[in-house]
Amino acid sequence: MVIDKIKKVNNSQDEKPHKNTKAADMLVGKWVKCDACKEILYKDDVHNNFSVCPNCGKHFRISARRRIKQIIDEGTFVETYENMPETDPIHFDGYIKKIETLKEKTKIQEAVTTGFGEIHGNKVIIAVMDGNFLMGSMGSVVGEKITLAIEDAIKEKLPFIIFCVSGGARMQEGMVSLMQMAKTSAAVAKLDDAGLLNITVLTDPTTGGVTASFASLGDVILAEPNALIGFAGPRVIEQTIKQKLPEGFQRAEFLLQHGFIDKIVERKDMKETLYKIINCTEKKRSQVCNCTEKKRSQVCNFARKKSEIKCAKIACKK
Repeated sequence: MVIDKIKKVNNSQDEKPHKNTKAADMLVGKWVKCDACKEILYKDDVHNNFSVCPNCGKHFRISARRRIKQIIDEGTFVETYENMPETDPIHFDGYIKKIETLKEKTKIQEAVTTGFGEIHGNKVIIAVMDGNFLMGSMGSVVGEKITLAIEDAIKEKLPFIIFCVSGGARMQEGMVSLMQMAKTSAAVAKLDDAGLLNITVLTDPTTGGVTASFASLGDVILAEPNALIGFAGPRVIEQTIKQKLPEGFQRAEFLLQHGFIDKIVERKDMKETLYKIINCTEKKRSQVCNCTEKKRSQVCNFARKKSEIKCAKIACKK
């Protein structure tokens, strides 16, 4: 028995280790792990599925470039305000250097990309925030780009769409970052006064000063499944109110039940949903404009006739 065991050990040492051909085929950077179901996924399969896990449906965070590619008709996107100079209002140590490093790493200029584009032939102004750039935080440049994009929508009389993903105001800019909340909200108010459509899409995560300003002011507010949406974090809220928060608090499904958002839309359906909303509202707007023009014409004709009758009466008296 002892001899048999010794032979078995010697044979196992002589055997060459089995090569895991599957592991050898796994190219570095070609695989991603889903945080929700813990499955190892091939990156190309995930990208081809709108960056959504094919197993559990988790929506991965995506870049502004990929978002624009998914939403805007191919070849129609024209970026605006790309090279806006950065500011360092409170001279925060290392801030500008950090910005320059991120520009080089992400190949984008700021945490939001704005521009003109088309959705199934309908012209729109679109702004897409990018969590890869300082977690989509809103500084003076981000606030200015969003404000200018809204002003473009007013000038061109086009619908405005913004995809939000942010950790909130950019504290490296101090009070100036908080002022962007008021500035962007004022721009949205002008858009509303102009009677133009404003659609906000809340993605994971949308928090802080962004949630407290333009993200909550859309005419239609959409959200991706299970997106984290709120102002302060759950732990801070629990410590403040000294109560346990309900399950799913600050998630898109919870907020839909409580009326904060209008609809949860899966990424694969987002473009079609936006198209339907734009198409429907544009038709209604056209009908209202035609009706208003008809009413105005009737009023003008009535006033002209009344004036003519009055002149005729005066002439008769003379």
